Amino acid sequence: MKRIFTLALMAFAMLSASAQTKKVSILGDSYSTFQGVIPANYASFYPNDRNDVVEVEQTWWSLYIKAQGYQLEKNDSWGGTTICGTGYGGMDFSRNNFISRVDSLGNPDIIFVFGGTNDAWANSPMGEYQYADWTKEDCMKFRPALACLFDKLQKRYPEAKIYSLLNSELREPVNESMREVCKHYNIQLIELHDIEKQNGHPSISGMKSICEQLTEAIK
Repeated sequence: MKRIFTLALMAFAMLSASAQTKKVSILGDSYSTFQGVIPANYASFYPNDRNDVVEVEQTWWSLYIKAQGYQLEKNDSWGGTTICGTGYGGMDFSRNNFISRVDSLGNPDIIFVFGGTNDAWANSPMGEYQYADWTKEDCMKFRPALACLFDKLQKRYPEAKIYSLLNSELREPVNESMREVCKHYNIQLIELHDIEKQNGHPSISGMKSICEQLTEAIK
């Protein structure tokens, strides 16, 4: 009887541990890339000879997942991509923007959306706040595209917890738009600060800081 009770406890402990191992997916741009982890046809920034992050274990998302005891489900990060359909030089980035990759995140329990940096750097048009009936033309602008993105993510992954990360040192219209749209969809926005960067991208120290800020923000 004692042996059966012990086995039952062990089985319960294993099931509990399994239930707590959450799967994490990332929808991002170059800040979240690492060659060999993202899809092979995606542009990657890391590793880069102008940045000291040379191991995947040094990335913000790898640090966070390891610290929490989670597992990576899918990293769908593509360097240079925008949330909206307007990229650098006013080019149409709809083919590989964030909205186009909503269905590529597997079956996650947690989704980190880390975007807006290229929209800011490319001076993508802001547009007006719009929360339904988006057309492709609407989504060429940042505000309606961001709303469309979150709407699609919540409908596609209704059981997942979604967090939005906001890079430091972006122009204020992007920051304010992110705050407003995240509030509308009840998505926690984590506004990053004091991120050390090399060649415009988080260094080893910057990656650690992002991880620490996530840990502090997500209780």
